Amino acid sequence: MDYLIGDLQGCCDALDRLLAEIGFSPSRDRLCALGDLVNRGPQSLATLRRLRSFEASATCLLGNHDLHLLAVSNAVRKPHRNDTLDPILQSPERDAWLDWLRHQPLAVRFSGWLCVHAGVAAEWTAEDSLALAGEVQQQLRSPEWPDFLRTMYGNQPDRWDPGLAGHDRLRLVVNALTRIRFVEQATGRLDWSTKGGLDKAPAGCLPWFEMPGRGTEGVPVAFGHWSTLGLINRPDLLATDTGCVWGGHLTGVRVDGGRREVVQVRCARAKEPG
Repeated sequence: MDYLIGDLQGCCDALDRLLAEIGFSPSRDRLCALGDLVNRGPQSLATLRRLRSFEASATCLLGNHDLHLLAVSNAVRKPHRNDTLDPILQSPERDAWLDWLRHQPLAVRFSGWLCVHAGVAAEWTAEDSLALAGEVQQQLRSPEWPDFLRTMYGNQPDRWDPGLAGHDRLRLVVNALTRIRFVEQATGRLDWSTKGGLDKAPAGCLPWFEMPGRGTEGVPVAFGHWSTLGLINRPDLLATDTGCVWGGHLTGVRVDGGRREVVQVRCARAKEPG
């Protein structure tokens, strides 16, 4: 059986309870964790250990918090006051964990679904999304990956153009795959300022998955990232971040063989969003 799992953010106890609830067996089943594996929750290192122990039975996407860990480890970003990354950064196996993490994908096809952490630009097809994710993955997996991290952050460009090249192109791809929520309908500009739910949409903006004529329209897409959105369970759209680390639920969805089954476990309240 194949399962998609929403943002873990270091909530290993909730992951263990969810896996027990679904009777997960790595010898028989597969899971895809949709990014933000670590941070803000109390057990980031334990979460990585659990996921890596499943070897090929677990596909783990990179989210913005996972990239933040890589950046902090290279002094590209300063730690946030609410970070819970020290057990990884101070581990005797620190380098091995960072190496494992940077080799994880940003987008995959899993059991018929296009899986990303946050979303995709409206102009991209599923094939575009996978190919562009691959460009970033190549940088992260190269010996020069710390140099790439130094160019990765920033809000510009904020609109996709296939002619983008170099750092601008890769930065836009990273932002779309790991940060996107709303898009300005008239221009296609990606909005980075709003973190609220659908009722907080900026004027003239739509959630990325409601953009008319988007290239992935009709393609089953699964994502996390947007905890204020909550669970969306449509035939071709799954939003799975249900705010586990903020005291909500951890969500798993069985997706193999045309079957859809949602399983949720309650998470102990950790911190306020921030």
